[in-house]
Amino acid sequence: MDSKVSNGASPQDERTTSLLVFSFLQSCPHSRCRQELEMLGHKLPVRAAYDDELQTDGNWCSHFRGEGATETDSETQEEVVRDIARQLAQIGDRMECSISPGLVAGLAAQFSNTSLSEEDRRRCLAAALQQLTRLYPADVDREKTLLLLTLLVAKKVADHSPAVLQDVFHTTVTFINQNLLAYVRNLVQNEMD
Repeated sequence: MDSKVSNGASPQDERTTSLLVFSFLQSCPHSRCRQELEMLGHKLPVRAAYDDELQTDGNWCSHFRGEGATETDSETQEEVVRDIARQLAQIGDRMECSISPGLVAGLAAQFSNTSLSEEDRRRCLAAALQQLTRLYPADVDREKTLLLLTLLVAKKVADHSPAVLQDVFHTTVTFINQNLLAYVRNLVQNEMD
């Protein structure tokens, strides 16, 4: 599968979303897909220098370098996106129990079905997320909840079936860029200000 995600988002948006999803998945210290995640890091359109360094907080360390950005700007935005991913992972830990094993197994089976197109996978993900968002009160920030659930579902499906990590990753990046791009942009911009 091609590592570029084509969905109308700018190359910078794709790098930011890819970094967010990748960093979120990396922030899960007990992940069963550690090896697949390392391989994915080497294939991303944003090159990851995956140094396999375990930090004192239990997270793995790696670094993305965006093309065309100055070293300082790239490092600043990279660190902001990584911080956002870590914060989302901490919040996600409390929400994780709302995702049933049956939903995860069903999505894993759909992602394993090689006859499904990227669009079909995205629809399956969207349907699962719609089902999950009904569990949360309407007064909770809908976009934040949807982003968290999207990342959590990706993590759980990848942990359930590590072989589908690349498909899960690309579908998740596409889904976020199509449905939550403005929210992610604002989240990053607010943290950088």
